[in-house]
Parts: sequence; C-alpha cells; structure tokens
Amino acid sequence: MTSSGPTPAEQSTTEPPDLPDLVDLDLTPEDVAAAVQAEQAEPVDEEAEEQKPTLLEQMGGVSGLVYSSVPVLLFVAVYLPSHSLATAIWSSVGSAVAILIWRIIRKEPVQPAISGLFGVAIAAFIAYRTGSARGYFLFGIWSSLAYGGAFLVSIVVRWPLAGVVWSTLNGTGTGWRVDRIGRRYYDVATVAWVLVFGLRFVVQNWLYTTNQVGWLAFARIAQGWPLTIVGALITVWAVRKADLRQKALAEPVEEEAAEPA
Repeated sequence: MTSSGPTPAEQSTTEPPDLPDLVDLDLTPEDVAAAVQAEQAEPVDEEAEEQKPTLLEQMGGVSGLVYSSVPVLLFVAVYLPSHSLATAIWSSVGSAVAILIWRIIRKEPVQPAISGLFGVAIAAFIAYRTGSARGYFLFGIWSSLAYGGAFLVSIVVRWPLAGVVWSTLNGTGTGWRVDRIGRRYYDVATVAWVLVFGLRFVVQNWLYTTNQVGWLAFARIAQGWPLTIVGALITVWAVRKADLRQKALAEPVEEEAAEPA
C-alpha cells in the first residue's frame, strides 16, 4: 500500500509559506504568530488613515492665530479715530466673514473661522445693543468668569473638568478618579485653566469698568492664544503623568490575572 502523504524527503524540500523576514530578530512565539496573521491579512492602506491633528492645527494653525486677532484689531482701529460704532461693528463682522471665505477658497480648516465669526457676531450685537464700544468685549469677559467658575467648582466636587473632558473625548472612562494621585494631576491642569480664565476676567473687567477700549483690545489679544497655549501645555503634561500612573497601577493587576491558579 502506497502512502498518499509526502515522504520525509519531500517534506524536507517543501518550501515554507511566504512569511515576513524574521531572521536575526529577538521575537517571542506570540510575535511570530502575530506576524503570520499580519501576512495573511489583507493589506491596509496606511495613507488612507488620517493622522490626528496637532494642538496648533486644531487652533487653525499659525494663520488661525493671526486671523483671530484681525476682527478685534479692526474694530478698535476703526472706532478710535472715528468714534463711529456702526462702522467699527460692520468692519469687524465683515473681516470675520472675509476670513471664513478666504479659508474656504484655500481649502483650509474652517471650524476656527466659523467659531470666530460666531463670537464676533455676538460681540457686535452686544456692542450695538449697549451703544458702547466697550460692550464689544463684554461677552468675552463674562464668558471667562463662567468658564473659570465651572472649572473651580469641578475641583471642589472632585470631578476636575480637565480629566472629564479628556476622558470623554478619548473614551477612556473615569477610572482615574479612583486614584488620588492620578486625580491630582488633573486637578493641576484644571487649576491652570482656572487661573487662565480668572486672569482674563480680572484684567479685562477692570479695563471695561474704566472704559479703556484700546487697552481692552490689547488685553484680549495678549491674553487670548498665549494663555490658551500655556493652559494646553500644562494639560498635556498632566494627562501624560496621569496616563503613566494608570498604566503603572494596571501592570500588577494584569500580572496577577496571568498567573495560573
């Protein structure tokens, strides 16, 4: 009776399947199995995967930082020499609309421009209703107070907003609240935003009370993106520290679960 299977000689000469080049690599059996599965899987178009935008890109890039200052500067530049509130309002709103159209034409991200137009429209409406140029800055002043108060209350109730927002955006859950040290990192980030919004409110509200329109515009710009970037950098530092803390706490649990009973 003849054997239907290959002979030992044939087995020795049979070419192995086409696998990734694993020679001279310090790989575990799990790594090899993963490599085989990756070879057998359908190729993935890496170029189709969108890269996550950086912090600066989310802010509209360098051009976005510049464009955000144009409506405020134009409002003050038109109002101070002419004292025509209507002309200053329409100049500010018109510049915000022009910036949005310009970004659409250049196929740049429009979200920062849309948000900017919305803020300028509210500021212009308040200035029109109050009949005062300083009213243009009132929405930003009270928004700073509201945001600062919300961040401060979140610390008191032990739900720091920096951690809540971050975990919500990334879907990581609220397990970080269990660890006191990890929560303190988010407390630090939240305190940074309390200081950012608090400083904006104190300075700009004083300038508003003393009716210093020119200095209000200066403070609006100087305390805008610069302070936002500082707050964002502190938040990034705190998030990384908290994530490292969570990973360090999770490692012993995973090792205990892997041990045989």
